[in-house]
Amino acid sequence: MKSHLLPDFIVERLEDRCNKCGVCVKQCPWGVYSWNDDKTDILIDYTKCVGCQRCVVYCPNKALIVRPYYGSYRPNSYWTKEVISDIKKQAEQGGILLVGTGSDRPYKVYFDHILLNASQVTNPSIDPLREPMELRTFLGRKPDQLEIEIKDDDIEIKTELHPNLVVETPILFAGMSYGALSKNAFLALAMAAKEFGTLFCTGEGGLPKDMREEYGPVAIVQCASGRFGVDPEYLNCAAAIEIKIGQGAKPGIGGHLPGEKVTAEISATRMIPEGTDALSPAPHHDIYSIEDLAMLIYALKEATNYEKPVFVKIAAVHNVAAIASGIVRAGADVIVIDGFRGGTGASPKVMRDHVGIPIEMAIAAVDQRLREEGIRHKCSIIASGGIRCSADVVKAIALGADAVYIGTAALIALGCTMCQKCYTGKCAWGICTQDPNLAKRLNPKEGAKRLVNLLRAWSLEIKDMLGGMGINAIESLRGNREHLRGIGLEEWELRVLGIKGAGE
Repeated sequence: MKSHLLPDFIVERLEDRCNKCGVCVKQCPWGVYSWNDDKTDILIDYTKCVGCQRCVVYCPNKALIVRPYYGSYRPNSYWTKEVISDIKKQAEQGGILLVGTGSDRPYKVYFDHILLNASQVTNPSIDPLREPMELRTFLGRKPDQLEIEIKDDDIEIKTELHPNLVVETPILFAGMSYGALSKNAFLALAMAAKEFGTLFCTGEGGLPKDMREEYGPVAIVQCASGRFGVDPEYLNCAAAIEIKIGQGAKPGIGGHLPGEKVTAEISATRMIPEGTDALSPAPHHDIYSIEDLAMLIYALKEATNYEKPVFVKIAAVHNVAAIASGIVRAGADVIVIDGFRGGTGASPKVMRDHVGIPIEMAIAAVDQRLREEGIRHKCSIIASGGIRCSADVVKAIALGADAVYIGTAALIALGCTMCQKCYTGKCAWGICTQDPNLAKRLNPKEGAKRLVNLLRAWSLEIKDMLGGMGINAIESLRGNREHLRGIGLEEWELRVLGIKGAGE
């Protein structure tokens, strides 16, 4: 069948700079570049280009330019080029369209319509360079009250405390599985979490046994519907356990790791046959009610001697506040809420772009509901899905989160250029691939260094913003919506977010 699709990108070569060195041929996994028969010239098939920009970055003579294809259909504000292209693809393939990363549709970004407060005179700002700013965050269930006893100037806590995790910054690495990610990318996240004093989530792909001793103490291990890699050692080597109910990029459906990505090492880690598809069903086979969820929560606590906090991760949907209330009452110590801009290795495009709600709305609704019911202290909340910068972190915490997960931002720090072809396994940057020749392009030590730099930079910016607000501890910001003002928002949007309009 002759394809009717227009190319996505055009590749231009500056002939006066190109010396036919062949670097572009080696760097491109998509087959855009190839030698002619006598290897005297390089042929370019730009119809295969996905815009990863790897060739542009690595061309020693800066002879390549990759830009969006300038041809288009007749302009139509309703039947756009994207809509036409999707229809043509499905007419040619007859299947579900898959995409990677999070939704790129031009919905309103609420973070960009929220402004932060600054202190001036009556409540002066704080200089973060001269006064200590506390970013340390405790994640887990807090007691209703604290009973203490003072003996000979020594304070003894009488209340039995639930296990809490301590992180040095309110930024954690989101669940991205080994399998979706290369081993080097997965290892870089673990190394960065250990160095900086935060945590990384393994996703649903398990934790390789050679990483458990060193990186288990900074790992949040997932127990997803497929139960991949779950065994007592896996649960007990970690800092915490996360029950994954759903994720923002595909609420209500399960996961799928193609069999070609299930190598021998991934097979051993996930405890499935090599080369077989790793399918995660939409529901857990043993969870069809809040009561069922409570049984799993306490089974995991029992399996770890009640020493590990249990997280529950859900997608942000319209009744998320009621769901969160039930999860807290079921015994969860931390709730992870993943907004519709959350990334993924593979999702049906229609699910990614049309299901779920923004994380800003979800966090505000959940925080307010739990406060009204008097159970906010019984769990911590982690916001996930589309956190792009330190300002997003601060706004999410002011809306009610205790901390945030970052996923896509972390991958961008490792080199990702958002070509959205993660599901193909041909990642030119060695991040979302199991091809050994591609995976070795990412040095885990160099990747960890980049991630640590990102965490350090964001943490310094958070301290600056806290100082500007006259706050010296991140705990004082949590759920403090008085430090937020909306701009360009409707009355109902301000009401859901629980904030005032600018100028009020």
